[in-house]
Amino acid sequence: IAAVLPMCFKIRGFLMIKDSRLFKKWPVEYRWVDPVSSKSTLEAYFSSSTIVPNYKVNPALQDEDANSRKSSSVFQAVRRNSSKCARYVLAHSVGRCLLYPGSVCLLNKVSLSLLVHGRRLLMEEFHGKRAKLIARDGNEIDTMFVDRRRKKTAENQGMRLVICCEGNGSFYEVGCIYTPLRAGYSILGWNHPGFGRSTGKPYPQNDINAMDVVLQYAVCRLHFPLPDIVIYGYSLGSYTATWAAMAYPELGALVLDASFDSLVPLAMKVLGGKWKGLVWRTVIEHFNLNVAEMLCQYQGPVLLIRRTLDEVTSTQFDPKTSLPIARTNRTNELLLQLLHSRYPNILDGEEEAVYFWLSADSPPVETLIYRHFYKVDDKWCLQVLENYKASLGPNCAFPWDVGEDLVPSQKQELALFLAKKHLKNVETTHGRNLPPEEFELPWKL
Repeated sequence: IAAVLPMCFKIRGFLMIKDSRLFKKWPVEYRWVDPVSSKSTLEAYFSSSTIVPNYKVNPALQDEDANSRKSSSVFQAVRRNSSKCARYVLAHSVGRCLLYPGSVCLLNKVSLSLLVHGRRLLMEEFHGKRAKLIARDGNEIDTMFVDRRRKKTAENQGMRLVICCEGNGSFYEVGCIYTPLRAGYSILGWNHPGFGRSTGKPYPQNDINAMDVVLQYAVCRLHFPLPDIVIYGYSLGSYTATWAAMAYPELGALVLDASFDSLVPLAMKVLGGKWKGLVWRTVIEHFNLNVAEMLCQYQGPVLLIRRTLDEVTSTQFDPKTSLPIARTNRTNELLLQLLHSRYPNILDGEEEAVYFWLSADSPPVETLIYRHFYKVDDKWCLQVLENYKASLGPNCAFPWDVGEDLVPSQKQELALFLAKKHLKNVETTHGRNLPPEEFELPWKL
């Protein structure tokens, strides 16, 4: 073993160097350009440093911040600046590695053979086209495109392009790209900066720069109209997916899998306790992944896939079974904020009915709550929504005022109907690829 291990490491190192040199020599397929609409959205988003996601914050932390701002002493100024420096160092060292483990050098080395095998599979079996894109910040983004437009099927899935945004520890070679691919769609996968052969470091702004050039490549070079493009965001990839939907409102649909409303509650779960204040401020300043806020600005069809055994996006676990408690899954908060932004009169005061339905721990219980406890009439709900949409005419943008004249029981029916249309439960854990049969396009009224 002592003789073989050094040889294995040498071979792996040789393969890694060879793979890296191969991508460096790869011709550039597309460079980021500066469309006015995209630039204005991007700059407006990052010009604001006060964007805070909609979640409950410990009042003591806010009071402490308010008191520190009021103090003008030299000691307090030094203390504030030193704390800010400490948060910067934490974010750009341990914080980045914890949030984006796929960029850690060791993980890249361990998974090299898997990435090479996955890339070869995509290119040989599925006739994938690998391309190098240059993002706005100069980072090289490694992408893979599989064209299914010539493959005729009953539903012509291949005419739609699904752009896959991977999670914080996955790569397009072995990640969520295979779910829509095996479901028959054309797909475009890409690696975060610092992941695989993509260059740079994975920070929120770099991620968005990468997403921007990927979308431009899909429209300008691959010739897919925006309404035919679906964004599929898995886990941390929900951040870039919702940014794309906000920045490009003409996109056809958005599917978020194993997602969350904000990074703060999940960070608190992992690094809470006496570090709560430091973690809260570090996340807000450097990793403000406010998925819910950006999602609520998108007007198109949305589907949220909630993994009922998700140990990452759930914040509490059953002490007896150690299984995640469905009511604490952060996808629930994402769903409620989306429905509140679109149907405020229906959701107003009826959140508990939706929470009750979301707390079901099995499909039979879910059906029992939906059909028998609240007696939801799907046909009546659909008719109410269709009639209201018809009354709006061509300008039917959200939010809608539908539900103003309804009694509470009718609002509960509509709230549950909309919740079921926008959320799909899948009984699986966080780290597994979604089965192809579970991937579907969002409901559209």
